[in-house]
Amino acid sequence: MSIKIGTEIHVSDISQKMYDLISELYPICRSITGDGVRKTLYYLKQQIPLSIHEVKSGTQVFDWTVPKEWNIKDAYIKNLQGEKIIDFKKLNLHVLNYSIPIHQKIKLEELKQHIITLPDQPEWVPYRTSYYKETWGFCMSHHQMMEMQDPEYEVCIDSSLEDGSLTYGEYFIQGNTEDEVLISCHICHPSLANDNLAGIALTSFLAQYLSQLELRYSYRFVFIPGTIGSITWLSQNQENVNKIKHGLVITCIGDPGKSHYKKSRRGNADIDKAVIYVLQRSSQEYEIQEFSPYGYDERQYCSPGFNLPVGCLMRSPHGTYPEYHTSADNLDLVKPQYLADSFTKLMAVLNIIENNSKYVNQNPKCEPQLGKRGLYGAIGGQTDTKKRELAMLWVLNMSDGENSLLDIAEKSGFEFDLIKETADTLVQFDLLKKTLH
Repeated sequence: MSIKIGTEIHVSDISQKMYDLISELYPICRSITGDGVRKTLYYLKQQIPLSIHEVKSGTQVFDWTVPKEWNIKDAYIKNLQGEKIIDFKKLNLHVLNYSIPIHQKIKLEELKQHIITLPDQPEWVPYRTSYYKETWGFCMSHHQMMEMQDPEYEVCIDSSLEDGSLTYGEYFIQGNTEDEVLISCHICHPSLANDNLAGIALTSFLAQYLSQLELRYSYRFVFIPGTIGSITWLSQNQENVNKIKHGLVITCIGDPGKSHYKKSRRGNADIDKAVIYVLQRSSQEYEIQEFSPYGYDERQYCSPGFNLPVGCLMRSPHGTYPEYHTSADNLDLVKPQYLADSFTKLMAVLNIIENNSKYVNQNPKCEPQLGKRGLYGAIGGQTDTKKRELAMLWVLNMSDGENSLLDIAEKSGFEFDLIKETADTLVQFDLLKKTLH
């Protein structure tokens, strides 16, 4: 079977819906725990039938512990005139994520010790967190902080940090085999459009689209808070992760930057080969990164105790675009056309994964006589007959049980789909046989 996208209009329609979903989720204040995550997951549950899991605070997950749950109702800074110069309800990035509660009047000099700004980008508000150190703080534009002149300000963070749980979502599509493809995205960031609402939206619509198809592999989609979420998920599912044969972390996928792919720790897994092949043939700029133990959740999936074949697909990597982790990572940064491009590339990758197999030539001693079998007639009338004849010779010669169709496509320079169609034809004429592995 093939899971290729049908038409450009179809992709355009999906990409606009992805952008609309990003816009709807944008105002929600998310963190690694709390009601913002739940609200996001329950919203996604309207798109796909997510199962939602709760793991209690204090649960040991390998060397980590599930933290206390954080929730926030309101936060502000008021000047002496009682005016809110900072209002969490207008921009949730204004609060240091995971801030403990506070409500008191504070001298300006002391308050500034709890304010984070970006002097190099004086109009932007930074996004910062304090997950594992109990403190409080505000984020604001550097320009606004420099305008603060009152000797004293009223500060309020109406938050709670107490025992609760970590929440994550999971959606499983049963394929024709028990082998799985893992698609993972993080859901812990508040109002940041590219990092990672774009990843959430693309993963959600990918799951929705694949659920309509007959699939070779089973697909497992996980929507988790970054780092602690993947650690928790792996801890809860370690007995079954050996089923994962291919995997991708999806992040920062909607900005105008060129596509980037970070390889799995293995470096030569089938998912690595498939993504690189698609990017090489995209007629666009791209960049391939070697694995490093720094980044997103791929570093947990690829930790030596698991070493899963999981890479990371993105456009601009974290920290490489100026808007990263700032208020400028907003709805103006991501665009439907970039989402469409990322979606199309991802579908091309999965098309290869779904259809890539190894075959054995049933007539391996010298090339078979194709004419007497009617194979020339089987491809007659094609404007690219010579190309298809040559593709048959490539497939027959390289099908020794060791080379996959993707290997043959890479060596021949032909499109993967042509190699797959050729193999299907040769199977019909009993010249090829698919291997069992």
